Amino acid sequence: VQLQASGGGLVQAGGSLRLSCAASTRIDSIKNMGWYRQGPGKQRELVASITSDGITNYADSVQGRAFISRDNAKNTIYLQMNSLQPDDTGVYYCKADVRILPRWYYYWGQGTQVTVSS
Repeated sequence: VQLQASGGGLVQAGGSLRLSCAASTRIDSIKNMGWYRQGPGKQRELVASITSDGITNYADSVQGRAFISRDNAKNTIYLQMNSLQPDDTGVYYCKADVRILPRWYYYWGQGTQVTVSS
């Protein structure tokens, strides 16, 4: 599975961005997909995830400001980020968790830079 993330950029505080992650394969059977980010000097952290059943999960820091969705027809997931703050700055990565019994396989995209200016 190859993942191509896009949509990052420079935005002022309070602005919005929509990130996209296109997969090289059908995503309707991928158990879980998500967005992670790594800020300067910080560890990579989960931002949001979505299961194949559409169940979503968000980090407390983005709750109410971030919305993850998936379009199985386009094999793409999205992350809509609103009310962006400088602390949201970082490289955003998408991830796919693939279950091929009896193992799990984890795939990462190359990352897209999000910079929020104050």
